[in-house]
Amino acid sequence: MRNITEKKKLEALFLQSQKMEAVGQLAGGVAHDFNNLLTVISGHCELLKMQLQSEDPLMDDVNQIRAAASRAGQLTKQLLTFSRKQIPEFKIIDFNTIVKEMEKMLRRLLGEDIELQTKLVEGLSNIDADRGQIEQMIMNLTVNARDAMPKGGKLAIETQKVLLDQEYASLHPEVKPGRYIQLTVCDTGCGMSKETLEHLFEPFFTTKETGKGTGLGLATVFGIIKQHQGYIQVYSEVGMGSVFTVYLPLVAAEEAAEEKTERLSPDSIKGSESILVAEDQEEIRELVIRVLKKYGYQVFAAADGYEALKRVRETTGVIDLFLTDVVMPHTEILPVVEEIKKQRPGIKVLYMSGYTDEVISYKGVLRPDVKLLRKPFTPLDLVKRVREVLDK
Repeated sequence: MRNITEKKKLEALFLQSQKMEAVGQLAGGVAHDFNNLLTVISGHCELLKMQLQSEDPLMDDVNQIRAAASRAGQLTKQLLTFSRKQIPEFKIIDFNTIVKEMEKMLRRLLGEDIELQTKLVEGLSNIDADRGQIEQMIMNLTVNARDAMPKGGKLAIETQKVLLDQEYASLHPEVKPGRYIQLTVCDTGCGMSKETLEHLFEPFFTTKETGKGTGLGLATVFGIIKQHQGYIQVYSEVGMGSVFTVYLPLVAAEEAAEEKTERLSPDSIKGSESILVAEDQEEIRELVIRVLKKYGYQVFAAADGYEALKRVRETTGVIDLFLTDVVMPHTEILPVVEEIKKQRPGIKVLYMSGYTDEVISYKGVLRPDVKLLRKPFTPLDLVKRVREVLDK
């Protein structure tokens, strides 16, 4: 006789990991085409709004389409976050500060019949993280707890510093030993069965009624935690509430980095420079051309990288910016960009893509010095980014 308990645990963990990875690959695969469609929809909505008066009865219809496109874009982002194919913008931030700043909003979110208690560790609680994603993680865990307490209850949010040692890691194969900030979200809700816990972090899995919730809330939490090299554990019993415990690696830093947002004034986004646009999707190409011309730019267009090279050779005037899609049929974009730079020294380059960061990295484009415009984008996003690249 021999004990194969640990072997069975590892097999189950491996099978679950494979399943989650397969869903992640599917999510990444649809992102490009979906983002292209959303760019066209939201872009033409913005152009329509520019032509309508605020009191026009059609304005409400346009706003509804635009809002729906925005929600669809958020769904795509959540799927990409789940699949860990969207690279976060890491900065050193203080975890407790985020919880404190969100506390007032969380109380409003929970309502009057749910009591919120917070207990935060004193001292250093810095993590290397994407602030927006951490806020989304806390928000999703809070919403999940609220929905589990339709008749009211108590929600406790606590943080503390912990050391996950080698002994702990040996019992939890996915854990890397080290110092972590531990976030605990505990509710007195309806709790979950063992069967529900087995599917808890799968996208589109939900115990809610049809039409209530997307089933992406906890899947997104799972993706965010994995992107931040963290771990999550859940303990729950039916009728006894639930406890979500998140571990995120601590970093040694004196103070959290403050975010700085650079804004462009409305008067500074127009221009008269010459721009060469390379985009294989005709709908996107026509939208980009129309928007740039509307803001005063001179525009040349090409359906792929090699047609763009031909345009460069045929054009005698100055070309200030090369705006190009990252992935186009029959085109390796980096050699094309290098050749254009040789022929036009000083030309600036702005990439655009609806593909996942994994694909963009594979193409060799995603580097700190590279400027990227992500699809879906609005006309205002486009002209702001173009102006920013031209002015640097």
